[in-house]
Amino acid sequence: MSLPNGFLDELRTRVTLSAIVGRKVTWDMRKSNMAKGDFWAPCPFHQEKSASFHVDDRKGYYYCFGCHAKGDAVTFVKESENLGFMEAVEVLSREAGMQMPARDPKAAERADRRTLLQQVMAEAIRFYRLQLKTAAGAEARTYLSQKRRLTEAAWDRWDIGWAPASRRALKDALAAKGIAPDLMVASGLIAKGDDGSLYDRFRARIIFPIKDTRGRPISLGGRSLDPNAQAKYLNGPETELFDKGRNLFNHSPAREAAGKGKPLIVAEGYMDVIALSEAGFTAAVAPLGTAVTEDQLRMIWRIADEPIMALDGDSAGIKAAHRVIDLALPLLEAGKALRIAILPGGMDPDDLIKAQGAPAMQAVLDQAKPMVQLLWQRETEGRVFDSPERRAALDKTLRGHLARITDPSIKSHYVEEMKRLRLELFGTAQTRPFQPGPFRPGRGKFAPPGGALATTRSSLLAQAQGSVEEILREAVILATLILHPSLIHRFESALERLDLTGEDHDTLRQMILAGADMPDLHAKIAQSAPAALDSLLSRPHVAIAPPVRNREDDELAALCLAEELAKLEARRGARREIEDAMEDMDGLPDEGLTWRLSQAAEARHRSERSGTSDSSDLGEDRAALSRHLQSLIDSQVWVKKNR
Repeated sequence: MSLPNGFLDELRTRVTLSAIVGRKVTWDMRKSNMAKGDFWAPCPFHQEKSASFHVDDRKGYYYCFGCHAKGDAVTFVKESENLGFMEAVEVLSREAGMQMPARDPKAAERADRRTLLQQVMAEAIRFYRLQLKTAAGAEARTYLSQKRRLTEAAWDRWDIGWAPASRRALKDALAAKGIAPDLMVASGLIAKGDDGSLYDRFRARIIFPIKDTRGRPISLGGRSLDPNAQAKYLNGPETELFDKGRNLFNHSPAREAAGKGKPLIVAEGYMDVIALSEAGFTAAVAPLGTAVTEDQLRMIWRIADEPIMALDGDSAGIKAAHRVIDLALPLLEAGKALRIAILPGGMDPDDLIKAQGAPAMQAVLDQAKPMVQLLWQRETEGRVFDSPERRAALDKTLRGHLARITDPSIKSHYVEEMKRLRLELFGTAQTRPFQPGPFRPGRGKFAPPGGALATTRSSLLAQAQGSVEEILREAVILATLILHPSLIHRFESALERLDLTGEDHDTLRQMILAGADMPDLHAKIAQSAPAALDSLLSRPHVAIAPPVRNREDDELAALCLAEELAKLEARRGARREIEDAMEDMDGLPDEGLTWRLSQAAEARHRSERSGTSDSSDLGEDRAALSRHLQSLIDSQVWVKKNR
């Protein structure tokens, strides 16, 4: 979504920076001069006692002389509450009484519909909270206070309620508020029977509201107190508001807490998150009735780079840990990791905190293991490797896991760690678990003493280790997004995952992601990083790129982005395959190897040539090429596929 020209300037004019910052800090009145709009306080972004954080209301900027944090009102809300750029703009717009521009008439209609459904959800939450205080909610109150040890203040903090056993209690309450039946059903709160009758979906259950990234209610979860209930926990169905695989319980408060330095903890359920938060571990989230999905894992990584998965110590918790490992392996990249904490004695976080307190929970978190150790433990624990066949089977299994890691740097470190762990297990006699010796059955020959011949080492394999061409493609991609910021959201996930190798390219990427939808993004980057931007745009290959020459044509820019991303991924994907082959073939005889490498290189060239024979004329003969490039956009061919 693009903001109109002048919108941000007007927003900054309407809000007072000191009023925004003043909610998070205590001003030092000895240093501050309010009459001149000059404010000083201890910095909210790092721990300090001195007032080194300066706010200049006249200029609308802040700066910390300790940690060097700086920015305007939008930046402060974004950083202090761990929000995205557009989310921060929306927060300030509401405070300033400014209407956020609608994307288009259809988007505005969808937004109005979502607002109505959220109002229905809010009415239901109010109804259920009142029911918890009535005689009908006595059993639920006893359960919450005695078994879960939650105070009434905690009930209010989490908007916990009670759904009575009646089939029509909520339906009648919503109808009394004038809410139409179709909205009741669309919200997921009211179900429709085969005969057309309407009835409450949640009955005789403790209610836990589920909220989106901005703290707005989107669904409910219910916990039955009946030990014979068919389902102990029940989530609302997927609706226009709620996609259980793309949301997290307690997302918004956890994101804010993580932004202040709290470790992000991923638990298994509502009560675990509530128990953790009430015990001081406020950056806690949970999936919603399912195992962690790929979308949720990416959301978790956007909150924190190294979250801790706190899993129950029973067999189900161990299986959950294994599922997370299998899910995460292809998604790993530098700076994004997982640590896994298995709780003792079959306990969950709620059990442990009630039994032994917060220090015991902290001790478990401190002992969280990196994912590579859990992967090794899974494949070796309780097994005996007393024969070559069993050791070979382990090697094969581990190679299969490593092959799923797409990031070359991460893969390399995993290989080294697996070698180290295998050496510990088998001793000094086995030092090359992933590089078998100079003879393989069926080959019929021994390898030359020095490994593969020089002719092989100088073949296409050695030339497939990256090139200036790839750096130039990266540059075109970055330049296109800087000059066409309206496309950033469309290609955001691809940009986040892109392995950038050019100088200053990662710095520019971070600025692009932070400045999504900013119409003056080019000017902002020119102000913040002039040298990096000049170096990028001054490259001849970039300067002649169609989206750089045609800065008003977003359609052309989208087609070019799709093409460049597809070519870059095709080239790097082929190179990864060749690198894997080189690792597997190390020490093999020379016979046949050159042919296999040439085939791999040819596959790369075919991928790059596919559908791009007219690429030199892109922009001149758009009709001849646009159909193919549009198919690239639709299929997102630049997204790394699991192998």
